[in-house]
Amino acid sequence: MRLGWLSVAAGVVTVWGMLAQPRATGGHPYVAMRDLAYAPRIGNAHRMDLYLPAETSGAVPVVLWSAGSAWRSDNGTTGGERVARALCARGYAVAAVAVRSSSQDRFPAQVHDGKAAVRWLRAHAARYGLDGERIAVMGNSSGGWLASMLGATAGVVGMEGDLGPTSVSSEVQAVVDLYGPTDFLSMDAHMPEGAIERFNAITGGTRGHDDAVSPESRLIGAEIQTVPERVAEADPSKWVRAGCPPWLILHGTDDPLVPFQQSRVLFEALREAGVPATLYAMRGRVHEHDYLDETRDFTPREVEHTAGGGTTGQAPATWNLIADFLDTALR
Repeated sequence: MRLGWLSVAAGVVTVWGMLAQPRATGGHPYVAMRDLAYAPRIGNAHRMDLYLPAETSGAVPVVLWSAGSAWRSDNGTTGGERVARALCARGYAVAAVAVRSSSQDRFPAQVHDGKAAVRWLRAHAARYGLDGERIAVMGNSSGGWLASMLGATAGVVGMEGDLGPTSVSSEVQAVVDLYGPTDFLSMDAHMPEGAIERFNAITGGTRGHDDAVSPESRLIGAEIQTVPERVAEADPSKWVRAGCPPWLILHGTDDPLVPFQQSRVLFEALREAGVPATLYAMRGRVHEHDYLDETRDFTPREVEHTAGGGTTGQAPATWNLIADFLDTALR
């Protein structure tokens, strides 16, 4: 700031610091600031619920969470409280973010929204007591896909969009991907036995993920097998390169909606690029992440690390694993 505004700016920062100091209520480890707009509202999209740790000392890192819906809903804030209960107690702020659905706009609008939310958090970091240099992204299913796209496409002009603040970076420092899709064109080939028939019953289609009514085709705006070049742009594994942030990937081996092989494709791309990454294959688990709440009788898992992976060993896949990964990735 210019010298003439120095004293005023200091007062403003002090006031905002006081306003942003969280006060827990109801026994929660956080205070919630709901329904913030990070871009002009479209339905429920472009809104954010921000959860700040109840006890802080200085600026805190932030985890941007967006819930999956097969891109059919703008309800990305769903599940934010669950994430906040787990991570705010470990010193993280959580920003639950809603992006546009595929009926509101086609790809890459959802990536534009996610990057706008990251930029908004960075631009308003001082106001809310956040550390704008330590931002992680996390989501499940299509929200996991969004997290991976944000991690893989830093600096890609065509993925930035022009929503919200544009003078700050959309780069993120860590990715947590819970069973997100990657290579849409290969999904049907790796579906578990009988899963395509169940998938068709859900979507009303007849050809699994390749059908015109599949979530992936609706996102792209055409049957995915007819537009492979466009589909490749929505594949985070195609954007991965050296210098990407560290990844933690968790995926059930029996997932009937997004086959486990999707995470394998992404993990191998990260390995080839030399990006620190860890893949948890959750044995027998399906399209969910309830295992994060386990306190005993932990789900069996197989764990792989790329060279210099962001976690070590085979610790149980719980919220503590995620927090430990973030502690390492964002230190």
